[in-house]
Amino acid sequence: MVLLLRAAACIFITVVGVATAAQARTEILPDMIVKTGKLVDVETGTVHDNQCIWLDNGRIYSWGDCPENVGPAGVNTFVDWSAYTVLPGLIDLHTHLADAGQSADIAAPIKTSPQLTALHGANNALATLRAGFTTVRDVGTYRGLTDVALRDAINQGLVQGPRMSVAGAYLTHPGGGGELNGVVPNEQLPADMRLGVAIGEKEVAAKATALFEGKVDFLKLMATGAVLAIGTEPGAPELTETEMRAAVDLAKARGSYATAHAHGAEGIKAAIRAGVRSIEHASLIDDEALQLAKDKGVWLVMDIYNGDYIDDVGTREGWPEEYLRKNRETTDVQRAGFAKAVKMGVKLAYGTDSGVYPHGGNAKQFAYMVKYGMTPMQAIQSATIEAAKVMRKEDQIGSIATGKFADLIAVKGDPLSDIRVLEKVEAVMKGGQLVD
Repeated sequence: MVLLLRAAACIFITVVGVATAAQARTEILPDMIVKTGKLVDVETGTVHDNQCIWLDNGRIYSWGDCPENVGPAGVNTFVDWSAYTVLPGLIDLHTHLADAGQSADIAAPIKTSPQLTALHGANNALATLRAGFTTVRDVGTYRGLTDVALRDAINQGLVQGPRMSVAGAYLTHPGGGGELNGVVPNEQLPADMRLGVAIGEKEVAAKATALFEGKVDFLKLMATGAVLAIGTEPGAPELTETEMRAAVDLAKARGSYATAHAHGAEGIKAAIRAGVRSIEHASLIDDEALQLAKDKGVWLVMDIYNGDYIDDVGTREGWPEEYLRKNRETTDVQRAGFAKAVKMGVKLAYGTDSGVYPHGGNAKQFAYMVKYGMTPMQAIQSATIEAAKVMRKEDQIGSIATGKFADLIAVKGDPLSDIRVLEKVEAVMKGGQLVD
């Protein structure tokens, strides 16, 4: 990433006195103007040339055609992004910032102390923010509630990172896809690594209640086995429909929702019937499950990039053969399911499973989404306004619109002609603050 303050030839910020010219534009004097070369309006799916965005107190006040001779005089801060395409900050709905990351060592999570895990999280958060992802949904960590601490540290300004919505832990059966299997007997794992382990409706509801008391934002349910978990199979159901419904009902009572990790078709259908808001992975989805998702308005969050990363890097680094085998069995069929979902008009939103691959590479999935059927605008919308809807935050983030947070990114070139330009973000703004 080219840091904004170092790109003086292209981007500059000038602090000047307030002049009356800005008052001619608005009754309330904005404290910042961002001049754009192109502006992507994801709500209408249109692109506009030579627009200005007026910001006030970290939020978008308005945007439209730039006044003649717009410049530093008249606002406190003027940001010249006229050489760039400007988009709303990107959103990744499937991240694992507060974790040690995937490697050949399946024991790495237990070898990494809670304190060091938190420091990893801070580093991962900054890398993600600099990549243009100003909001993420963190969907589980082995060290329970570490993501809550990271979210709170970011909100308090102690570390730089994206806006985070967090699940705290995995709600999973003993020995299931959300457990650290194959290291020590699971009952000997530290307590903070088993916060969501439960069986039966009462236990699931009790663990879900404890997570909300631990200040999580939503629940993550393990409806099937996992690719990257020893001793589980992606197609095998885990939490039952009634167990998941107990969690969903409790989340709704708390004003929240649940999402489900679900590779296999039967697990996907059970989770949808139980009332989850989104399905993660959906690798082995069948036509019946696709239709059910469409009928129920459930979003699919399909991580169709990282199968290649796992096969390449995992093979080279000696990841467990069980992982590599399950990845091979799910990668191509997942992409075929994604293509079907696009054609059917099933709701799709952006999520990458960051942490499986290095944080900061989140935008690499855009090219895969276009390859497998989306238009570039649809792919961008999946990581902006659609992702914001999944999070129930479309009134705050996800587009460049009045009243929303001033979360903006600038890229060279035209992402509608070459979606891969989003892989190199030139500048990032979060809440009206430029990220260095």
